[in-house]
Amino acid sequence: MIRWAYAFIDRPRDRFAEAAAFWATATGSRLSAPRGEAGEFVTLLPTDPADACVKAQAVAGPGGTHLDLAVDDIAVTAAEARALGAAPVHAEDGLEVLRSPAGLLFCLVPWSGETSRPAPLTAPDGAVSRLDQVCVDIPPESYEAEITFWATLTRWDSTPAARPEFHRVTPPPTLPLRLLLQRLDTPGPTGAHLDLACSNPNATRTRHEQLGATYVSRGPSWLVMRGPAGVAYCLTGRDPETGRLP
Repeated sequence: MIRWAYAFIDRPRDRFAEAAAFWATATGSRLSAPRGEAGEFVTLLPTDPADACVKAQAVAGPGGTHLDLAVDDIAVTAAEARALGAAPVHAEDGLEVLRSPAGLLFCLVPWSGETSRPAPLTAPDGAVSRLDQVCVDIPPESYEAEITFWATLTRWDSTPAARPEFHRVTPPPTLPLRLLLQRLDTPGPTGAHLDLACSNPNATRTRHEQLGATYVSRGPSWLVMRGPAGVAYCLTGRDPETGRLP
């Protein structure tokens, strides 16, 4: 059973400190002390009495996003994932890394009792935002299989979105992160990016630009941004409390 979820922000090693500082400020968090052999991991700690749900890692490549799923039994969940088509990548005590059928890396870690979802950030101008969603970007030939994989593995609510290229996999409201599956227009590698739910995406855009992000483009209900380390993410017009569009 999935008890908790972490969005893992993977960013290039030479821009990691800048990227971690940006995301800590953008989410109203503070950075933990670095850990790992080379100090490559940090946790974004909520300022309210809640459990963290965002971590960051310095990586050798261009960076991206992956999920850590905290579970009761890593071996059992890993076996379920493999039976559903996931490929094993790495295993050690307290960690199993797998790749989804479409190719997205994710990790299984032990549940440490996390139960309390962090509050959204209210900026000085009153705009409210919350990093609450990982969007998986899937090539068209793998889209349906990836929907089946994530819906079956998580046992979360699986529903088509209003637009045909999106599908929602929504956890119980006590969990901090939703999954949005997006069908890309052309073949290519599977990836993932962060989505923030924003009461006022334009106001949040301005604040993020002041923090070092750049605006890329506008969609029907979202803004595409690029963080200081060059990795894209989205500001969406969803309700920060419910995660739903108005």
